[in-house]
Amino acid sequence: VGSGFFYTAVIAFGLVVGSFLNVVIFRLPRGESVVYPGSHCPSCGSAVKPWDNLPVFSYILLRGRCRSCQSRISLRYPAVELLNGLLFGAVAWLFGPTPMGAVMLFFVSALLVAALVDFDHQIIPDSISIGGFVLGLIFVPLARVSFGVPYFSALGISLVGALVGGGMLWLVAFLHARISVALGREYDHWPGEGEALPRPSEADYWLWFPGLGLGDVKLLAMIGVFLGPWGALDTVVAASLVGLVVGGLWGLMQRNLNAPFGFGPALACGALLTLAFPLHLYW
Repeated sequence: VGSGFFYTAVIAFGLVVGSFLNVVIFRLPRGESVVYPGSHCPSCGSAVKPWDNLPVFSYILLRGRCRSCQSRISLRYPAVELLNGLLFGAVAWLFGPTPMGAVMLFFVSALLVAALVDFDHQIIPDSISIGGFVLGLIFVPLARVSFGVPYFSALGISLVGALVGGGMLWLVAFLHARISVALGREYDHWPGEGEALPRPSEADYWLWFPGLGLGDVKLLAMIGVFLGPWGALDTVVAASLVGLVVGGLWGLMQRNLNAPFGFGPALACGALLTLAFPLHLYW
C-alpha cells in the first residue's frame, strides 16, 4: 500500500508539473512570463478556471474544447501532462524516494521542455540548458553523496561529464564546419543569404555551425552534469540513432532529405534512454 501511494503521488505530481511545462513550452521561446498572466485560452483570451485546469481530466471533460468559445484545444497539452507524469513514475521506479530521484525529476522535465521547444522553434533556451547546468552542478553532486561518493569526486564526475558532453559535440560540429568549407559544400540555412563565412578572428568561426546549433552543445553539457562522462557518451550514441530515424522521417515528410530539424529531441530521447537503461554507473 505504501509503495502504491508513493507511485500514485509522484505520477499525480508529474501531471501537475506537466501542466506548468505546457505554459513554459509555449511562452518561454516567445519571451513571455511563465507566471503572469495565468492560464488562458489562446483563441478568446478568457481565463481558465481552476476546475478546468486539472491535468488530462479537464481536457477529457471539456472534450478538448474551450468552455467559453468552444475552440479546439491542442491534444498536445494533455499529452505533455501525461508524458511528464509517466516520466516521473519511471524515475520513482528507478530511484525510489531518494535525493537522486528528486534531482532526476527536474532533469526529465527539463529534457521534455528542451525537446519540444527545439521541435517547435529550432532553439534551446539558455534558461533550460545553462540553468539546468548550474542547478545540476549544485544538486547532483549532493545527491551522489547519498550513494557514498565523496563530494569532490561527485563534483568532478559532473564537471568531466559536462566537458565530455559539450566538448565532444562542439568538436564534431567544428570539424564538420571546417571540412564543409574546405570541400565547398553549401547549405540553404548556413551561413545565410548574403552572409560571408566567418573568419578565425570572429567568434562565429568557433561557435556557428551548419546543421548543429550551439544550444545542442549546451544541452549535452547539461546532460553530462546529470549523467556523468559515460552517460554523456551513451547519450550521444543513442541520440545519433534516434536522430537518424527522426531525421529520415522528417526529410520524407518535407520531401527534402536535407531539410533541417532540431537535434534537441534526439538528445533528450538519448538521455532518457541512458537514464532508463544505463550501460555504465553514472552516479
